[in-house]
This record gives sequence, C-alpha cells and structure tokens, in this order.
Amino acid sequence: MVNFRDILTILLILGLFLGATVEISEGIIYVGVFLFILLIILLSRIQITRKETKEIKALPSAFYLQLVGVAIILADLGYNLRTNSTLGTLDMMTFLLGISLIAQGIKREDIQKMGIFGTYMSATFIILFLIFFSLFNKLNIDFIHIFDHYVVLLPTVSFIRLLGIPIEVIGIETINMKGVEDMSVIIGGPCSGLYSMFLLLSTVVAYTRIEKVKRNGVALLLGLSIVIAYIANFTRVSLLYIVGYYYGREIMMLVHAHLGWIIFIVVVMLIFPIIKRFEVREAKAVEAESKLN
Repeated sequence: MVNFRDILTILLILGLFLGATVEISEGIIYVGVFLFILLIILLSRIQITRKETKEIKALPSAFYLQLVGVAIILADLGYNLRTNSTLGTLDMMTFLLGISLIAQGIKREDIQKMGIFGTYMSATFIILFLIFFSLFNKLNIDFIHIFDHYVVLLPTVSFIRLLGIPIEVIGIETINMKGVEDMSVIIGGPCSGLYSMFLLLSTVVAYTRIEKVKRNGVALLLGLSIVIAYIANFTRVSLLYIVGYYYGREIMMLVHAHLGWIIFIVVVMLIFPIIKRFEVREAKAVEAESKLN
C-alpha cells in the first residue's frame, strides 16, 4: 500500500509547483521563489526509506521506461525553450509523467508504487486535456465555448446579480461591469475550471488504481470530484467579479494570479481525506465479509 501521507504531500507539491510557475510568470517573483522553497522542503519530507520498504528486482522494461521518461522531460523543456513559452499545467503533468516513468525503473517497491500513481495521474490528465482542448478543436466541436458560457459564465453572473452587483453578458465568454471602472472580462480557458477538474479526476483515477475500491465507489468519487471542482471554480470566478467591481482590473488580475493555485491546494486538502475515509470503509467491509465467510 502506498503511504497516504506521501501521496497527499506530492499533491501539495504539485499545487505549489503550479503556484510557483504562475507567480513567476504572471504574479510576484518573490512569492514564486518562496513557493519553490516550500516545495523543496516538502520533497525532503517524503519518507522514501522505511523499515518495511523492500528492495526488489527492477522491471524487465525498467531501462526503457526510464529512457522514455527522460526523453519526455527533455522534449517538453526543449519545446518551451525553443518557443520561449512559460510553464503551465500541461507542462507540469508532462514532467510528472516523465519522472513517474523514471521512478518505476528504480529497484525499490515504494518508489515504484509512487511512480505508478504518478503515471496514472499524469497520463489521465494529459488524455483528458488532449481530448477536450485538442481533439474537439480539430473536429470543430465547440465544447469549450459552450461550457464556458452555459456552465461557468451564466451561473456566476446570476449569482453576482443576486448580490446587487450590476453585470452584463456582452459575449459568449465576455461580461461587462461598471464598478470603480468600466471593464470587460473574458471568462475562458483556465477560468472554465476544466484544468482543476481534470487534476482532481486524475488524482481519483490514480488512487483507485493502486488501492482496492469497488466500481460503484470509483464512480461516486469521480462524481464527487466533478462537483467539488465545479464549486471551487464557481467560487473563484465569483470572487474575481467581486474584486474587479470594487477594486478594479489591476487588483483583480493580481488576485487572479494567486487565487487559482491556492484554491487547488485547499480542494486537495478537502477531498483527499474523503477518499481516504472511503477507502477505510471499503477495507472494513471486506474484513467484515471475510469474517462472515
């Protein structure tokens, strides 16, 4: 069994890495550096060596897994350097995939299991990303714009109007507010909340692949992840409207740079204990069933 605390620590590391890259590229550089320092501290707290940890034979394909992992990392770094791009969520998950493949080739059972977890998590996210953001676009399926308009923009606008804030929809993904300044805001891309939803779904998929969870339990956890991710993004977008209305565009964009990764970390802290409790209930159910038999 993979140590639950280590998995939670790795998810927090992912959140801090996401926050650090966002802060350095769009926010405050000093905050980004501070987050990287926290990230390193958390890395040092992952307990790789334990008394129960066994040294095992490397997988037959270990060398090839590690070779592919290194190639993936170098390819992503090379692409970003060549195009002068900033690191984003997809890059983070690509790095995780490469590192996880390398970990599966190490002769330690606990590291291999963490590598399997990371591989499932990153691969699931990348597949979802490619389907919704690349494949749908090539097939001229306008899912993203429809999702942004009907699932994100209209519900949040209705909520803000209930608070007495005048806000108008002037486009599929665009609103206009006249607060301390007249501004138009585009709600699209990362603001759709699909990134955070994919991250949570990927986490659940990975965890249920390395732990024994019944099929109906997997469906329940996946559904719960979607609901929690939607509520978190609904809160995020609504807060951005409120900040923009009362404090203007500059402050709103500053909050925008910080709020996403902070909410992701909070959501991870909330949902993972729920997953853990569910797993414990499953284990107790299996134990009770074995006693009856």
